[in-house]
This record gives sequence, C-alpha cells and structure tokens, in this order.
Amino acid sequence: MDKLYEKSFKKIDSLSHTYQRDFIKNISSKDRLIGLKGSRGVGKTTMLLQYIKYNLPVSKETIYVSLDDLYFSRNTLVDFTDSFVKNGGKYLILDEVHRYANWSQEIKNIYDDHSELQIIYTGSSILHLHKAKADLSRRSVMHELPGLSLREFIELNTGEKFSCFSLEGILENHVDIARSIVKKIKPIAEFNRYLEYGYYPYFLENKDSYLMKVAETVNLILEMDLPLYQQLNYSSVDKLKQLLAIIAESVPFKPNVIKLADKIGTTRNTIKDNFNYLHSARVVNLLFSATKGISALQKPDKVYLNNTNIAHALKSRELDKGNLRETFFMNQLSIKHNVTYTDKGDFKIDDQFVFEVGGKNKTREQVKEVKNSYLALDDIEIGMNDKIPLWLFGFLY
Repeated sequence: MDKLYEKSFKKIDSLSHTYQRDFIKNISSKDRLIGLKGSRGVGKTTMLLQYIKYNLPVSKETIYVSLDDLYFSRNTLVDFTDSFVKNGGKYLILDEVHRYANWSQEIKNIYDDHSELQIIYTGSSILHLHKAKADLSRRSVMHELPGLSLREFIELNTGEKFSCFSLEGILENHVDIARSIVKKIKPIAEFNRYLEYGYYPYFLENKDSYLMKVAETVNLILEMDLPLYQQLNYSSVDKLKQLLAIIAESVPFKPNVIKLADKIGTTRNTIKDNFNYLHSARVVNLLFSATKGISALQKPDKVYLNNTNIAHALKSRELDKGNLRETFFMNQLSIKHNVTYTDKGDFKIDDQFVFEVGGKNKTREQVKEVKNSYLALDDIEIGMNDKIPLWLFGFLY
C-alpha cells in the first residue's frame, strides 16, 4: 500500500501540463461514481491527475492507481479498497480499469459497501466501458472525453484564451464572433495545422513523430482493444484492417455492403458489424439518415474517419481537401449534436439545420430550396449572412 501511495504522489507531483480543458468541470464532487471514457490518446489520465491536483487533497485521503500495476496481480481491488478506506481514504481514482479482470463487478461492490467513498475510473479502451455498462447501471455517471477541439488546440498553440459558442450562437452572430477572434489569431493557418496534428494532446510532445503515434494508436485499437472486446481472431482482425484501408482511401465513403463483402471475403452482416466496431472505438464516424437511426442492422449512408489526423496518419496518397473539410465538420459537430445524412446538402443537424460544406467559392445551388440551410466555407476568415467560416465550428466545445 505504501508503494502505491508513493507512486500516486510522484505521478501527481510530476504533472507538467498546466492547461486545463473545460471538460474537467463535468467531474462533480457530488457524484460518488464517475466513469470517464474516451478513445486512446485523448488525455484521460492527464485530466484525472489534474482533477486530483487542483480539486482534491493530495494526502492519504486520495490515491491514484493504475490497475495494470503488478500489485493487482497479487491483490484484489476489493481488498485494496477496504484497506484504503480503513486508513482514511476518501477519493479512489482508478486508471486502466479494463486491465483488471472483473473490474466492473468489483467497482459495483465497492460502491455499495463504502458509501463515504468517491470513485472515478477510466480505461484506455472506450469499448470495455460500453461492455461494463450493465454492471454499473444506475450507479455510475459516465462522461466521454473527446479529442481536442480546434479552439482548445489554438489555446494550447498560441496561449490565447477563447470562449465556446453554441451552434445557435454561431448561426446568429458568426460575423461578430469571427471578427473578435481574427483580431487575436490567424484562424485559417491554425485550422490547417489542426487538420494535420491537433486532435490528440500528445502533439505537444513531438510533432515530428505525431502521425506515427496516431497510426500506432489505431493499430493498438485494431489488434488489442477490438479482439478483447469481441473475441475476434487473427483472420477477423485482418479483415477489419482491410475494411479500414478501403475507408481511408475513399472517405467520405458510401458503402456498398455486397461489394465490400466480396472484396474482403466475408459476409454482409460481418461488414455491418465491423462498421459498428470501428465506430464504437472512435476510429470512424458513421452517418445515417434521420429516418433510419443508428442500428447494427442498418448500413450507414456514409462513413468518415473519426478525425482528420487519422486521415493524415493512414494516407496512401494525396488527401482530398473536400473530404478533410467534411470529416472536420462531422467530428466537431457530433460531440454535442445529432448529425444525420441528408440528400440535400452534406449534413443535417438536430433534425433542424442543413449544412453544405465546401471551399470559399461554394454556392447555395444544392441547398437553395432548403429551409434553415447554411454554407460552412473553408478559406474565409469572416462570413456573411448564411455563409459561415468552416473553422468557426471548431469553437463549439
């Protein structure tokens, strides 16, 4: 136990990142059991340590442990927690929970047995937290941490501070909002940097090896997380990789399930399953029409890579700027809004607003008769009327 306290204090004291994401405010001291999910590399561990450092007593009342520690190969989480509480422990922070067998059942028991304890837990794989939902239902408050928004990337890159804006606020006041931002930075230059290396916080460590790390992250998801989650064999993982390679070459991808099944050598249902696995792991985003709804039984209307950094990391040829624009738009909007497919325009948001995404010379031709329709345009700093700078949609969170 003393060794774990020592490791915990060292981890907290060595924390070098002072930038705090607004998302940290979602972690409430009133909730006894909090789950933090998110794809690999988005900064969950850093956020846990920041929460401890700035919100909790850094004393024996608080401990941060990673459940891949060798200690837990010989000791149970239940017994460890019992000892922690008897020694005055009040705040139990658990990282890498999916590395510990039967973690969800034990956390449930700990929650039920220690009413004075606050527990915050996270895992490197979003998939395992999905699977444990039944064990922790009605007990756990679950939050999902996305990668950095364009706004957060700019704050980290420039040191300037900017507010978040609601979608409605942007639609109504985008000219004034853009003017206030343009006074401080060159948003188009920052936007183009973000498309290549801004979504995962580890760009701060080394930009030169960043895309290699993104590719490694995707590979770990395919070779480690997904096989554990769905008991996939080597052949199934290979077919997943083939599917992702096809998507990466042609996004936004309108899938023909029959042709894909023939090309990869599998069944149509397996193709649909694989789309959903990749979506759950936050490797791709699936776009469905509002009438269909998201379902494992349905074929998506379009498939995008989850973010533009993955596109850069997996590229085998020159990337299409139009694809990057749409990938960015869907990635940023889908954090807080329901994004669906529409045959008039590119995206429908919350079943209310329609957007056509394109370059600065894009016209309203495709949405000219569509109510509540807007153009999200690249390469403009300040818009006018229904023409809104594409980069500004990176200020939603």
